[in-house]
Amino acid sequence: MSTEASLKTFFSSKYFAVVGASSNTAKFGHKIFAWYIHHSIPAIPINPTASHITVPSSSSSSSSSSSQQIPTIPSLSALANPRETSVSIITPPPVTLRVLQEAKQLGIPAVFLQPGTFDDEVLAYARRGEGDLVESEVDGLGFKSVVAGFGGGTRGGEGWCVLVDGERGLSEVGKL
Repeated sequence: MSTEASLKTFFSSKYFAVVGASSNTAKFGHKIFAWYIHHSIPAIPINPTASHITVPSSSSSSSSSSSQQIPTIPSLSALANPRETSVSIITPPPVTLRVLQEAKQLGIPAVFLQPGTFDDEVLAYARRGEGDLVESEVDGLGFKSVVAGFGGGTRGGEGWCVLVDGERGLSEVGKL
């Protein structure tokens, strides 16, 4: 599946989650999670060590300096609807591999591996069985779509990233 098609499939999900969400505004786990919230896309933050993620209101939606505190869940296994949830991942490659293994077991349909979250081994594992959702629902072989890597239409020099390519994906599915 082309990355453009994978992007559209990813944003077609009913629900979204962000593994590696953070309240630290300097971290990409915060920037990615805040992107969803500031685009009015409800997303569930996944962080095993924080009870909530604080996201300042975007300047375009509020003139005050208010913020939201959004409760976290500790892992993908705590998702209410994993088979209807696309997942953005912002973790180091060894952690990403474990997250992908859990995601495949749960039948997560689509993943978006942000820059820095994968190496060749992680990317190969993520793409194994891609597009074969019938099998993935049965035995955890693959995702319906994987957004990751370089080339194929991304506008960012660091590879596919929701901060750069997300609005295009939302537009493609009528959510923007």
